[in-house]
Amino acid sequence: MISLISYYADLAIGLILAFLLLSLLVSGVNEGIVRLLGIRSKFLWAYLRDTLDGAETADGASRLDRILDALKRLGRTPPTQAVSPEEGRSRLPASLVGVFARLPFGRDPRPAFSQQPPPVESPPLAAAAGSVAAEQMTAEQMTAAQTTAGQTGQATAAGETVDPAHPAGQADPEETAVLTVEPAADGAADGAVDGTAVGAAAGVLPPEQGMSMAELLHERLQEIDHAKRGRTSIADIPPARFAVAVMEIATEHGGVEALMRDLDALKSPFSRPLKAVWDRASHDLEALRHGVEDWFDGEMERLSLLYRRYVRWVIVALGLVVTLVFSMDSLEYGKTLLRDNAYRSAVTAFGEAGPQALEPLREQCEPGQDPYACVTDVLSTPAFVKIFTHAPVSVTMDAADGPAWGWHGGDWWQRLTSPAHWPGFLITLIALLFGAPFWWDILRRVSGLRTRTPGSTSS
Repeated sequence: MISLISYYADLAIGLILAFLLLSLLVSGVNEGIVRLLGIRSKFLWAYLRDTLDGAETADGASRLDRILDALKRLGRTPPTQAVSPEEGRSRLPASLVGVFARLPFGRDPRPAFSQQPPPVESPPLAAAAGSVAAEQMTAEQMTAAQTTAGQTGQATAAGETVDPAHPAGQADPEETAVLTVEPAADGAADGAVDGTAVGAAAGVLPPEQGMSMAELLHERLQEIDHAKRGRTSIADIPPARFAVAVMEIATEHGGVEALMRDLDALKSPFSRPLKAVWDRASHDLEALRHGVEDWFDGEMERLSLLYRRYVRWVIVALGLVVTLVFSMDSLEYGKTLLRDNAYRSAVTAFGEAGPQALEPLREQCEPGQDPYACVTDVLSTPAFVKIFTHAPVSVTMDAADGPAWGWHGGDWWQRLTSPAHWPGFLITLIALLFGAPFWWDILRRVSGLRTRTPGSTSS
């Protein structure tokens, strides 16, 4: 009875250890892909760009975005990105393909890395390049310029000059400037928007004359940044630091109300929660800071849940690849372990039972091989090690000749195409989805391992 319990304990510990090691491998490969492609950082800054700078223009989509949209249309999938010129499109991916295709290889939403410390004075707030606000501002500039040119031409045709001593064609540069600016001012008073004059009055400038809200935020975080292919690598922003950064931007911008007005002019989604927090804080700056901190903390929790939902499918794909590469059949593993324990019991009884005790082992040996050498070879390799010997490539370490590589592609493919192994593969895949922390906790409970805490003493 005790021997039977020992067999099942060995089986449980062996399976748990195998699942733990393979789960660590899956987590390591996933983390390597995420870090190599900068997915976590790009995911965060795509959200910040959408929230702080507003949507990007549909015409600014990259070639990869157009290919993905074409694939969606071929698959008869309803579009997940807004593509109307008025609303623009989101930088944040709305599908698994977008996370691991659009984010890594599309337009990088992260701000450029800077080795300089945060400046004493920040540039003014401007529309983000490629955003809907910047496109509308450019269109309004062109309209205002055409209106100004038309009014100037009418004034010249009518013979209107600033200095009566000069004809219209001989006006001084200063007088020409007055003729150009005055109609624009009148147009602004009537509701027309001139890109430079009105932008400066409203606190919002074209992209080339300032920084966007997301870039101003990064400017206050760049002292803890390091470069990642010329871009920021920041993938986590503490909510308290975000709230302080918003307060700093508002202070330099002329106050919270001025910042809210200009964010609304930029069609920034951040203007609405900022206004709600400002009203709830009763215009108290300390209460506003706590309110922005709580709001951003909630947004980061929601964003983390969305990110984990996408990564979960990647873990499934990686777990399937690892299971098939090692062709780990959990059911076969259990049978191998119990069979090896039975062999060990037979060898233990060899002294009393005689050579016939080796008969069950002969089928494990090659024809003509010495049964005693075969016993040593079979039983010296635990079942836990044997389960990793079904990969297509194996290596054997020899002290004299060094590592010897072997190719077992035929046997490996035969295992994959054998329906008898598929249930074991499925069990292994499901087990890997629980993750390495789960199996480490189970291993500690089963084996009796205890984590040493600070201040604890061993007896």
